Formats: sequence, structure tokens, C-alpha cells
Amino acid sequence: MTARTQEIPVRTITAAAMLTALNIILSSFGIPVPGGHFYLNDVVICTAALLLGPLPAFVVGGIGAFLGDMFFYPTPMFVSLVTHGLQAVVISIMAHRGSAGKEPEYRGSVAGVTVGAVIMVVGYSLGRAFIYSTPAYAIMKLPFQILQAAIGAVASIVLVFHAGLKRFAESL
Repeated sequence: MTARTQEIPVRTITAAAMLTALNIILSSFGIPVPGGHFYLNDVVICTAALLLGPLPAFVVGGIGAFLGDMFFYPTPMFVSLVTHGLQAVVISIMAHRGSAGKEPEYRGSVAGVTVGAVIMVVGYSLGRAFIYSTPAYAIMKLPFQILQAAIGAVASIVLVFHAGLKRFAESL
């Protein structure tokens, strides 16, 4: 290992790969709603961002959502890459700030998933308006985007801090 490179533990790579696969699955199957579909992959993206560092979180969030879209509905795949990738990185940075990168802090995590939810809603609204060339289409989907972001944020906090996922991840 040189001074410029940093080794990523095998456990982190394995966790990122498993969470990326789960993100691909959950971003491939949605519940039909007016203006598109409702997806549960934000739960995986936020959870991964709370447990992993920024780079693995980007892989899970951005690349996982990109691949899920590419396989089944490629139109918004670049919007997913940028929006979910940025969302995951910001959540990871905010959750691990002040903890020397080892484990997420509760306050930082809540702030991170909140900011991440805003990034997701704004990113997809702007992306949808651009891709489909109509702000009306983006506005029609807005309540479901907000609901999806809120469910992802709340569920990830519950999973990591109240359901023992943080302790489990630390024991690996």
C-alpha cells in the first residue's frame, strides 16, 4: 500500500456489492402511481450511506440505481446515477462527520438523511422535467417522490440505530 492509496476492506466491498444488488432489485420493481412508479430503493441507499464511507455509498446508491434503470427502464438512468450518487455521498459524509469515519453518529445521520431526501426530491424533479420536457409531469410525481424520500430516510434510521443493524455492521 502506498501513501496515496487506501485499501478497502473485503468486508466493505462485500457489503457494498450485496447492497448494490439489493438496490438494483428494488429500483427495478416499482408500485405504479400517477406519473410513474414508487420505489423502495431509497431505504437501501440511505442505509448503505449510513453504514459505509462515501465511495462505497456512491457505488451502492448511484451505480446501483443506474444499473437498475439501465436493465429495466433506461430513460432516467443518468438522473438516477447523479441524484442517488450525490444523495448517498452527502448522507455518508454527514453521518460520519466527527466520528473519525468509524461509525455513524445519530444526529449527523438524521441530518444527513434529511438533506439526502431533499437532494433526491429536487434531483428527480429537475431530472424528470428535463427528460420529459414538462414541469407538469415532474409536479404530478412530486408527492410520491417526497413520500419515497421520507420512507427511505425514516426506515434507514430505524434499521441502523433501532433495529441493531449498526451493531451488526460493527461486529463484522
